[in-house]
Amino acid sequence: MNYSYIDENYARIISEIEKARELSPSSVEPELLIAVKSARQDEIEYLVRKYGVKNVGENRVQQLLQRYDGMRALGLNIHFIGNLQTNKVRYIIDKVCMIHSLDRVELAREIDKQAKKHSLKMDVLIEINCGREESKGGVMPEELDKFCDEIAQFDALKVRGFMTMAPKCEKKSEYLKYFYETYQLVLDIWQKKYDNICVPIISMGMSDSFAEAVSAGSTMVRIGRGMFIKNH
Repeated sequence: MNYSYIDENYARIISEIEKARELSPSSVEPELLIAVKSARQDEIEYLVRKYGVKNVGENRVQQLLQRYDGMRALGLNIHFIGNLQTNKVRYIIDKVCMIHSLDRVELAREIDKQAKKHSLKMDVLIEINCGREESKGGVMPEELDKFCDEIAQFDALKVRGFMTMAPKCEKKSEYLKYFYETYQLVLDIWQKKYDNICVPIISMGMSDSFAEAVSAGSTMVRIGRGMFIKNH
């Protein structure tokens, strides 16, 4: 099997991340999370063997369950990065290392409940709706402070940082507004609520916007299609 397209994409992505880091206000080296929704198992295996990839993100519960054994055999850390329904939490709670899309108190309550059944403390990222889009999940920026207080009651959750998905922008430079605002909001909230815990994960940027996200302070980027596309 010829995986030259992955080699080319990987080299391009790493190069763009390194260039963007020079502009970043953060001193944290960005972490690469491979979103594997559209990937084949052999492509995932190639990334693990060739580049030592350790972190993958699944968007869908059913797909995660179908591929779990194969990914576990590769020693991968599996993150859940999609919208999560409360009635699906029990299926993944003991299979993922982090849930990236916490945006509702009822979801926090269910994660807490299921985590306790397995004697777990689940790492979570709070999702921020940086574009204030009604069609998307995420906590509205002006409600983030209150939301953090509301979920503090759930002791089986460990807030590790924040995640956002910017609106689709025609020009790459337009992403910067959303990412800069989110970065500053995260710093303000973290300093007020969580400063003594750890350095926050700031997950911003996908295949179309990761360079802009890194330059604005992202410490984790989620790359899916951009890693597996052919003839880029």
